[in-house]
Amino acid sequence: MTIDAIRAAVNAEPFRPFRLRLAGGPTIAVLHPDYIALGPRGRTVIIYQPDESWREVDVFHVTEIKPERRKAQPRH
Repeated sequence: MTIDAIRAAVNAEPFRPFRLRLAGGPTIAVLHPDYIALGPRGRTVIIYQPDESWREVDVFHVTEIKPERRKAQPRH
């Protein structure tokens, strides 16, 4: 997976929530474009959850972008 593919999912209009599948099988939901930060060098992303927990992910560990079945969080 590339940072450009992740960036395209984040910037899609309209935004559609998605999951990043990681090597080994776990997934992380991206429910709103404000809930993900892309590193300036394109190597890492930080994904926030509604409870303000977060996870840093190396882009090289992302194997797939899957549409999320939940509705997006309302924009602030």
